[in-house]
Amino acid sequence: MAQIELNEGFRKALDLMENSDKNVFITGRAGTGKSTLLTYFQQNTNKKAIVLAPTGVAALNVKGQTIHSFFGFKPNVTLDQIKKINTPKGSTSIYKKIDTIIIDEVSMVRADLLDCVDRFLRLNGPKKKLPFGGIQMIFIGDLYQLPPVVTKNEKEVFKTIYESPYFYSAKVFDSMDFEFIELDKIYRQHDQRFIDLLGAIRNKTVTDDDLKLLNSRVMPDFEPDRDEFFVYLTTTNKRAEEINEQQLSRLKGKTYIFKGAIKGEFGNDYLPTAPELKVKVGAQIMLLNNDSLGRWVNGSIGKVIDIYKDTLEDEDKESYIIAAELSDGSEVEITPHTWEIFHLYVEGDKLKSQTIGKFTQYPIMLAWAVTIHKSQGKTFDKVIIDIGRGAFAHGQVYVALSRCTSLDGIILKKPIKREHIWMDWDVVHFLTRCQYKKAEEAMSLEEKIDVIKKAIFEGMSLEILYLKPSNEKNVRIVRPIEVGEMEYKGKKYMGMRAFCSFRQEERVFRVDRILNLKVLKEQVVQM
Repeated sequence: MAQIELNEGFRKALDLMENSDKNVFITGRAGTGKSTLLTYFQQNTNKKAIVLAPTGVAALNVKGQTIHSFFGFKPNVTLDQIKKINTPKGSTSIYKKIDTIIIDEVSMVRADLLDCVDRFLRLNGPKKKLPFGGIQMIFIGDLYQLPPVVTKNEKEVFKTIYESPYFYSAKVFDSMDFEFIELDKIYRQHDQRFIDLLGAIRNKTVTDDDLKLLNSRVMPDFEPDRDEFFVYLTTTNKRAEEINEQQLSRLKGKTYIFKGAIKGEFGNDYLPTAPELKVKVGAQIMLLNNDSLGRWVNGSIGKVIDIYKDTLEDEDKESYIIAAELSDGSEVEITPHTWEIFHLYVEGDKLKSQTIGKFTQYPIMLAWAVTIHKSQGKTFDKVIIDIGRGAFAHGQVYVALSRCTSLDGIILKKPIKREHIWMDWDVVHFLTRCQYKKAEEAMSLEEKIDVIKKAIFEGMSLEILYLKPSNEKNVRIVRPIEVGEMEYKGKKYMGMRAFCSFRQEERVFRVDRILNLKVLKEQVVQM
């Protein structure tokens, strides 16, 4: 693959993934390179590592398997169904040979499913008494994006067992530790104003000015020109299908129907596109694979400019080439692509894979419109966001907006209101706890107090990285005045009173919420 920038977050994550047996949770905002990191690790690791995902299409994108298929779970699996498997005499179970299991898109993995994985690996993995059978677990995903699905009928029962539906509420976490890595360098967007706006929406800390800026993009009657590559993002499959069918019917010319071919075991939940594709010249499409020649990536947008017979193919077979112009102006020829599902097995001391199913089809889908759910992980230059009657899931508005590379590339069909921005505070509390714990491990509360006292004594300023309970980070330059036990609403805490250069006033900071601090060599805060 192409060279990637090994920033500090990437290096820390890769070191833990490759050179330790510690469990790791890797998170970060949309566009921070989580998928790039995973691909790099897959291509360079020396470990016997497998990659799993909660859905078939997500698994296909990372050349892995679904959690259910790898462990042989039924769709409605429960703990009491998990049994020790029978391994043929003289052979070794794959579950005893794995070094590492990576679960991608972990935000969509339910706590009860993860406990089933733990139980299975304790029974069938290398070490019965250790969480996940002693196998290193790496979880990758952004909890501010789309959540696990718990049906209305399941919710009440679920609440009696788990604090939340998220993976970290699994009972197995009561007996295990994990390292926390947050990737913070954003590659998808470059405009700091837009990056800050997305952060405020992600944390639900939007101000009136933020909403005013966002809603400056409201254009209810906007219709893109034919030569523009806008993608409608909708909340429902029905609405996306309506738009695609409507737009396709407007095009003149022949409708081509391309039938895909399935061989072996290839379940419907793995299908990346329709088994029967309807395409016309002029259709807007999304590419669904990473081209081996580097001409496009999964999520690239284009427009069909020609469909013609492939003269190089067998004369007895009617095969076509789809010519398309991509949004970057390049013209490409698209031929059928084969996706494969693999079965992993052990041979000697090596982990090997065997193809058990194939699906061959043109790697495209109609893409005038896609659901916000299907857009997760994709990057677009121009989007039209139609939230219909409003968001109905945590993180939905954030996912939709963060698909776009710039604020100027966004068109809103209707204004975004505060009530459209959903956020699960349980996620916020979990992530802030992770970061406070990580900060305490790097520098204890006592050590922070000593640094603050020294700065007060020497009359020096501090640069602090402060994490609010809303999971909002701020870098501040302060001149500390006092540090000690303080009280707020009857609760005591260790606090620092300091003059803040940003606010130009005295502020009080909780010392345990300071993630990092350093003494500045030159005095910069004017009292």
